[in-house]
Amino acid sequence: MPLPPVHRIALLGAGALAALLASLSMLGPFSIDAYLPAFPNIQADLGASAIEVQQTLTAYMLAFAGMVLWHGALSDAFGRRNIVLVSLVVFAIGTFGCAASHSVHYLWIFRIMQGVSAGVGTVVGRAIIRDLYAGAPAARLLSMVTMIFSIAPAIAPVLGGWIVKLFDWRTIFLFLLVYTVVLFVVCWRYLPETLAREHRQPFNPGYLATNYGAIFRSPLFHMKAGIVACNFAGLFLFITAAPVMLPVHLHLGPDEFAWLFVPAVSGIFLGALAANRLAGRISFGRQIGVGFCFMLAAAICNVGYHLAFAPSVPWSVLPMFFYTFGMSVVAPVATLLTLDLFPHIRGTVASCQSFAMTLLGAVVAGVIAPFLSHSVLWLALGQLGFVLVALALWLTSRHYRRMLSSQAVE
Repeated sequence: MPLPPVHRIALLGAGALAALLASLSMLGPFSIDAYLPAFPNIQADLGASAIEVQQTLTAYMLAFAGMVLWHGALSDAFGRRNIVLVSLVVFAIGTFGCAASHSVHYLWIFRIMQGVSAGVGTVVGRAIIRDLYAGAPAARLLSMVTMIFSIAPAIAPVLGGWIVKLFDWRTIFLFLLVYTVVLFVVCWRYLPETLAREHRQPFNPGYLATNYGAIFRSPLFHMKAGIVACNFAGLFLFITAAPVMLPVHLHLGPDEFAWLFVPAVSGIFLGALAANRLAGRISFGRQIGVGFCFMLAAAICNVGYHLAFAPSVPWSVLPMFFYTFGMSVVAPVATLLTLDLFPHIRGTVASCQSFAMTLLGAVVAGVIAPFLSHSVLWLALGQLGFVLVALALWLTSRHYRRMLSSQAVE
């Protein structure tokens, strides 16, 4: 029998809760990064073209973006824990289907099933944290989740490469299935329900339309959600270009994807650690400014290097450490500022924020990365462009907030 909610909350301290929420969030990067080294094997085994295999990622991202818009609203109406458990069941079915697929078209279908359920950890996890904590404690817990979560993008492509080398691509999905089943058992046993029944929102078209309309009509929401989305897009551009960039431009094998992912994830981990230490010690605005300094310096150096030299390791991937360090310093603060725009429907706001980030990620994966991946210099310029847009959104949001405050005073 599962523990009563009060006992679950008492049993799960901040560290254990962060580990559990991070494990849920890992479903996303495991679903994307682990099978990237297996693209040639999938293409050969299923008799598919390279673009058809690439579309398995696009199908996943579009499904993820579409459903992530609803995870938060569902959790606002039916409870955080219930939505997590149902999503894990759907994800497990989709993952088993991926492993059993005998054509690329079936793989598309089951990747869509994965996509509609994988985002629950990220969206509902943020709402759970904000249900329980506020201010600096919430920022510290968010950064702790990021620190633990950052393990997934580091080990997923490396693990996927070794699995493909020792077994086959289907074993990647079987491994993910086992992980999901274990996660379901742990969540069933220990995950607390943090949204009391009296605080739940009605799930009806009129009420939902009102909430979504208020969020998407808010200029501040678009600005603050856009900060996180554009910063992430600067990283995701290189991740989705990795199947071309690493073997073609850097001449690396499928078991050498760590050259890109280890620096990137090390920066995420250490940046989240820095954000955890900075929470409550400096203002949110100053913390975001520090993060942007790192990202701008990394992107400019990356462009400068590839203007002067040919792509090579480690210099083509080293700036990624400093970029992701700055990204992780900015992300928890920008996320909290976004959630607090509509405190009564945080789950829905978390969904909308994740939707914006994932939709931009789908555009990056399906359009921008393929267009820029013929040159590492063009990828670096794309990353610089994204961080400049994010910085412009942050500065504009501050000016807009001051303008609203002055009008309120008048």
